[in-house]
Formats: sequence, C-alpha cells, structure tokens
Amino acid sequence: MRPSTDLSFEPLSDAFAQNPYPFYEALRARDGLTRFEEFDVWLAARFEDVSEIVQHDSMVRSLDHIAGEDEIAALKRSQNWHDMPHHSRFVQFSLLDSDGPVHDRLRKQVFKLFTPVMVGKLRDDIQAYVDRLVEGLADRKEIDFVEGLAAHVPGHIIGRVLGVPDEDCPQLRVWSENIVQYFDIDRSDARKELAERNTTEFYHYLLDLKAARAADPGDDLLSLMIESERAGQMSHDEFISTAMLILMAGHGSTIDVLGSGLHALLKFPGEMQRLRDDPGLMKTAVQEMFRYEAPLPFFHRYCTEDVEVCGQTYPRGTKFGVLYGSANRDPDQFPDADRFDVGRAPNWHIAFGRGAHFCLGNHLARLDMDIIFSTLLKRFKTIELAEPDVRYKRGLSVRGPEALRIAWTPA
Repeated sequence: MRPSTDLSFEPLSDAFAQNPYPFYEALRARDGLTRFEEFDVWLAARFEDVSEIVQHDSMVRSLDHIAGEDEIAALKRSQNWHDMPHHSRFVQFSLLDSDGPVHDRLRKQVFKLFTPVMVGKLRDDIQAYVDRLVEGLADRKEIDFVEGLAAHVPGHIIGRVLGVPDEDCPQLRVWSENIVQYFDIDRSDARKELAERNTTEFYHYLLDLKAARAADPGDDLLSLMIESERAGQMSHDEFISTAMLILMAGHGSTIDVLGSGLHALLKFPGEMQRLRDDPGLMKTAVQEMFRYEAPLPFFHRYCTEDVEVCGQTYPRGTKFGVLYGSANRDPDQFPDADRFDVGRAPNWHIAFGRGAHFCLGNHLARLDMDIIFSTLLKRFKTIELAEPDVRYKRGLSVRGPEALRIAWTPA
C-alpha cells in the first residue's frame, strides 16, 4: 500500500481535465489501493476493487455511522464544510448521502416514479420536446451542442416529473450547478459562498412551490412527496432535500454525458456510421457512452468497521475514493477498453454505481439520450466538429465538455 507521492496527480489541472486516463492506468497498475494524503483517501481504480468496495456491507457514505458530532464538526471545519446553514441542512444531508433505514425510507417514497414503466410513459413528451428544440436549431450551420441543445432537455424533463413549471427550469439549472460545484475538491471561500447563497435561493423557491402544490395537487412527484410527508414518511427538511437532490441530479450529469457521448461519436466516425446503419444499436450505444466517459467519475465510501477489502485490512472510519471513471476503462473488465464501441456487449459498466446507491434516475437519463441521439441521426446527414479543441471541465468529480461546437447538414 504505497502513497501517491510518486504519481503526478493534479485533478484540478487542465491536463487532467483533458485526459485523466493515463493517470487512471498508472493507478490500476499498482498493487492494492493507493493512499492520497492530501485528501485523506485510499483510491480504488480497478473495476474489481471499486465493485468490491461499493457493494460491501460495511461501506457507507455518511460519517454519522462512524463519528460523533464533535468529530464530524471538526472534520467539516478542516474541509471548509462548516458555517453553511442551508447547505448543511438540505445538501450535505440527502438521499444520496444517507444510509441504512433512512436511505431506504426516502428512496421508497420516490422510487415508484422512476421505474422503467413510469419513465417509459414520458417517451412521447420527451420526443415532442426534443423535436421542437431541434426544429428551432436546424437552420443554423453551427451550434454549441452543450448549451444549444443538451442543456435544455434533462432539466426540463426532470422538472416535468417533479411538477416544476417549464419557465423555471433554466433557473434551476443555475442553482444546481452552483450548488454541486462545491462537492469537488476546490473548496475556496468564494465557491463556498456561491453554494450557500444558491442553496438558500433554491430553498425559498421550493417552499413556494410546495405551498402551491399542497393547495392544488397533481400527479407529479412533489404532490406525491407532500402526501408522504403528511403520512409521516418524510420530514419537511427531508422533503426539501430530496426535491433539491432530484432536480440537481437531473441536470448536470446528463448534460455532461450528452456532450461527451456526442464527442465520442465524432472521435469515432466509424461508430457513428455504424449507428446510422443500424439504429437498433442505440440502447447499447447509450450504455457505451456512460462507460466510455463516466459523467460522475469519483465517489467516496467510509467503512463502519475494520474491514478486509482489495487484499488488505483497513481500520474503521477509513475513507475510500472509488474511481468509476477508471473502473470503466479497466481492460481486465472491458476488452479494448479505450475504444468506443456502440455495440459493446456485455457492458456491465459502473457509471450508475452499485448496491443501495444505484442511480435512481438511470432509466430516465438513458431515455433522454436515446431520443436525442436517435433524433439527431435522423434529422442530420452530417454532424462534425466545428472546433477541434474540446475543453473538458476541471475537477475530480465531474467529466464532460465545457462546450462542443458542431457543424451539421440537415438530411
């Protein structure tokens, strides 16, 4: 178990943003896990190791199971997570960062609207919305795919699921991105203030929306959650936290994987042509987009007891960093792992996680992508990069292009 001091690891650098995969490859080549002192974390990079950790019974996301209030408060101060009243109340606690009975209870309240059957009922609505967006852009010779198209779909659809008015969805994206950015490793005071201020604004918006839905309920998720709160299945704070989480999760990561997915098709034009020739490959192509560029490449776990994993014993409270982005490029799990293959099967990638925290919105995200890419390939006979240099977002916890300028020709 060697420290990472002999590795060049700068997750906030432009070089890492553009191509983290050589670093991941170097990590996978090392014996056992790698200790990264600066973040007090053991990094797991191989598919087998990541899978073992996230599915282990003793692994949790919250410190509540392994530390007292004073210890947690001290840790938050050391990591600049303190003095954020609304962020602490509604973001640092959530369905995502809870475990055991609390997590199971909250997940049960919202799961029913994210099943394949319920998500499938949204297909016609999503298709109609994407058609309108594309129709409005089709006359342009060039667009930024990220801002011009991808950014408009996921938030709009998840907003429809929750019962958010369409005109409010752009503002929800701004709040979501400004809140989520503080989960990465750059926790400066300026980023902290941005996260807290946007959480506060988001909170007050949800208070008003909750009151409106209570007075005039519908068949949306917020109305369902109001009934759950009245039945004692969730508290007011859990209601706000869960609504925030679902709206935030429904924005950033899907926008990112839409951008990286199209970029992959453009870097591998033979695979794009293969998809044009055989549209039936779209479902496997979407899965490959998640594998090839996992939009959420880093998560963490703590062990609640002394545990033997990945060939070593680690003490209670050890923090593990699970690198989904690396695991999904592990050649021991995926032959020719650095190649983008729209027909890859089987493709048991880990971009959606494993175990209790398996991504709740995976069916909706994949449906969004299926519809968007199917529509693009039908409507445009050529799609090409308009600018060869595509810059990716900096950070360890995100993966997606900042912009993706494309030129296209209608069919």
